[in-house]
Amino acid sequence: MSGRGEIDRLVTLLGRLPGLGPRSARRAALALLRQPHARMLPLAQAMEQAARAVRTCSRCGNLDTTDPCGICTDPARDDGLVCVVENVGDLWALERAGVHRGVYQVLGGTLSALSGVGPDDLNVQPLLDRIAAGGVREVILALGTTVEGATTMHWLHERLARFDVQVSRVGQGVPVGGALDVLDDGTLAAAIMARRPA
Repeated sequence: MSGRGEIDRLVTLLGRLPGLGPRSARRAALALLRQPHARMLPLAQAMEQAARAVRTCSRCGNLDTTDPCGICTDPARDDGLVCVVENVGDLWALERAGVHRGVYQVLGGTLSALSGVGPDDLNVQPLLDRIAAGGVREVILALGTTVEGATTMHWLHERLARFDVQVSRVGQGVPVGGALDVLDDGTLAAAIMARRPA
């Protein structure tokens, strides 16, 4: 059948997105193709604009159209309270819940020998520099309760021990093996409010 190359490519590219398997990718492609002017072209424009405008914040690792990002430059945020998260999705989840009024540090992953992720692969140096410069009172380790998350929290706790800063971690509400970006807002709020020393 002629013309399938473009459709197959669209389905393949959609299928590479997290949470979309082959069937979901086909359904999404069909929905876009049925209304190309109402759905596909605006989506393509938004994706192109985002690809050109969005950048990684050099201070915290967040994604935004400005560097430093809007959170880092917000004068209403508490710069003395830094929440360390694994990825931008976790940051967005905490922002959605509205429970953290400090700033963030996005690590970009967790330590994992199996995946080949070591300390040098994590975005930790900006956090250490921020603490060394003074003004940080508390670091909240808000990593998932996976083996990799626990290993990373332990490693970070050792690195932060030389500083005069309180280190806490998220408390109740985060299930073992759970990831922050899939939890509901109430669970995230409980986890942040019940944080305890690490």
